[in-house]
Amino acid sequence: MKLYVLAIGVHPDDVELSCSGTLINEVRKGNAAGVVDLTAGELGTRGTAETRASEAALAAQIMGLSVRENLGMRDGFFRNDEDHQLKVIRVIRKYRPEVILANILDDRHPDHGRAGKLVAESAFLAGLSKIETVDEDGRPQERWRPKQILHYIQDRFYEPQLIVDISAVFEQRMEAIKAYSTQFHTQPAGANGTQTYISTPGFMDAIISRARLMGKRIGVQYGEGFMTQKSIGIHQLEDLVLVET
Repeated sequence: MKLYVLAIGVHPDDVELSCSGTLINEVRKGNAAGVVDLTAGELGTRGTAETRASEAALAAQIMGLSVRENLGMRDGFFRNDEDHQLKVIRVIRKYRPEVILANILDDRHPDHGRAGKLVAESAFLAGLSKIETVDEDGRPQERWRPKQILHYIQDRFYEPQLIVDISAVFEQRMEAIKAYSTQFHTQPAGANGTQTYISTPGFMDAIISRARLMGKRIGVQYGEGFMTQKSIGIHQLEDLVLVET
């Protein structure tokens, strides 16, 4: 299955928290979108790998994804090395996305930055014909390099280089986030175990405030911000968003 946009996150819920509105926008336009989670998030304080998998499946349904899969890397201990790069190369060649959304290159959680670099380097290597990979049926894969890799902004704030208007899909985005009921403040305090940084009411408030802040930058109600190592181009000036000042 070819995807227009593939979001890759190191933990289930990274994508929902950071770029799910952008994915939903594309789905509503009729573009195929998918998510690949690198790990099961098994080191998370609340919930289990099994509950996270169920929550990820529910979130995928809410977002209308064409596909979601997990590469089974070790949470906290995966590395940006040849073995892990080959796993990401295979999945990029499998889905042949035009755009990849990936973890930010530096963040509070060390897994985020390491994953962002892993995906960026793997996306480049996926375009080299002399790196040979095979699919699940043992058939050789053709090389593929996406047109653009956008790194979604996570815990630390960065001034975005690109902001996507998600105002029309904001409520659906929040439903996808709330699918992770073991992780966030969607039930009474203490109902799902030890309170953590992301399970407090303030964390969810911050997620909403960040979306409002991003939206304000471009004169809309809600937005999602991205960074890129590659220049962003447009086909026509009409694609520019008018920001009221």
